[in-house]
Amino acid sequence: MIPVLYSFRRCPYAMRARLALRVSGVAYEHREVALKAKPADMLVASPKGTVPVLCLPAGEVLEQSLDIMRWALLQNDAEAWLPNSPDEWTFTNAGIALNDGEFKAHLDRYKYPQRFGLIDGLQHRAQGAEVLMRWQVHLQTHAFLSGDRWGLLDACVAPFVRQFARTDRAWFDAQPWPQLAQWLVVFENSAAFAAVMHKHPLWASSQLERLPA
Repeated sequence: MIPVLYSFRRCPYAMRARLALRVSGVAYEHREVALKAKPADMLVASPKGTVPVLCLPAGEVLEQSLDIMRWALLQNDAEAWLPNSPDEWTFTNAGIALNDGEFKAHLDRYKYPQRFGLIDGLQHRAQGAEVLMRWQVHLQTHAFLSGDRWGLLDACVAPFVRQFARTDRAWFDAQPWPQLAQWLVVFENSAAFAAVMHKHPLWASSQLERLPA
């Protein structure tokens, strides 16, 4: 038996979980789900109904992307993604908290203003850009968010920056953050990104056949 991952291709949380699973080399079964028609098996394993969800052979269920990433990297941290010191862990955890908290809130309101009763998302675009400028300053003196190598922090943040950029790519590319823009391009052109964005057919627990994506 191998772990089972319930995932959705475009979800940034699921994307970063897949990135860590890929670099770890851990074998797993990928089950692509439709968020508007979640399979019963997934809801039994994780009633919260969001992806990613990793079901381990012994019965443990990991319902958060960060838990999945840390689990995978503890199995095999093949490219040394995990921080090496307490100070590095402090920086990494603070960066993830900034991304998953403040930045994600602005990203959602920028990308989907109507969901929040907003006329447009421009104010939140500006506030999200302030967070991105902090990363720009860091990348002026470091090759990656994690330092001199791609690491856990990069993998956690990149899918969300990509989503922010894709909301209006022309505007994003015109901003004064050349190092950040190049960092994102490197990610988008990487073999890792291509691998985790492979299209899978939808999985349905109630059917023997696989539904077309």
